[in-house]
Amino acid sequence: MPQSIDYQKQMTEVVYINLPGPTEPNPGMSGGELLHGFLAELYMGAKPEVKEIINDLCMKWNVFYRKTGAQ
Repeated sequence: MPQSIDYQKQMTEVVYINLPGPTEPNPGMSGGELLHGFLAELYMGAKPEVKEIINDLCMKWNVFYRKTGAQ
């Protein structure tokens, strides 16, 4: 008798982007640091309509922006 439910366990990762991020790329930065700076600047400089799209994509991919320190 076939099963009525097809179950697949999926592992998910959560990514936190700390704000504010690096403001300028430096020669010694790792790929992760460059990506962090890019994503932080993209979020901080976005218009409200664009920020809504960014937030929708972030929810889909488990990416969360986290504000740290004084801005």
